Amino acid sequence: KSGMPYMAVGRNLAYRKDLFFNARGFMNHLHVRSGDDDLFVNQVATSKNTALCFSPESVTISLPKKTYKEWIMQKRRHISTAHYYKFWHQVILTLFFASQLLFWLFLIFLIVLGFSWKIMLSMIGIRFFLVGLVFFYASKKLNEKDVFYLFPFYEVCLIGVQLHIFIRNLFSKPVTWK
Repeated sequence: KSGMPYMAVGRNLAYRKDLFFNARGFMNHLHVRSGDDDLFVNQVATSKNTALCFSPESVTISLPKKTYKEWIMQKRRHISTAHYYKFWHQVILTLFFASQLLFWLFLIFLIVLGFSWKIMLSMIGIRFFLVGLVFFYASKKLNEKDVFYLFPFYEVCLIGVQLHIFIRNLFSKPVTWK
């Protein structure tokens, strides 16, 4: 069972036929250009009716986008559906992403103030240890052990990409779909 399911990817998602029809399927999301699978899960999933299959055999492989521009457009579309999520899911996701960004901004602020490098290094060490535990467990379970060693790099890149996408989505909506 899962704690608080809020989204899913259609190519790796299963649900019971009666759940789908009782919830009127994707009818509530026909006005949305993409993400009907994601929003359906957000609408009907609870900790009691949702299970997570966490094994290497459950992983689905999809062809990656060929260019950075195509990949960014795909991510922009994914993020554009988030404002249809339940309120508390939006709050939790916002707090999570904000905490990542604010942690690094706070460290930069401390560097500018000339704060003790030992304390800052300790803060980075504690954060990387805690985040590293999650990455280590997940990479081991999914048999993707190489991912673990790059997680600090991935986190910094992810913050930059998310900020870029957030700002782009403020000024223009991702409408392209192929």
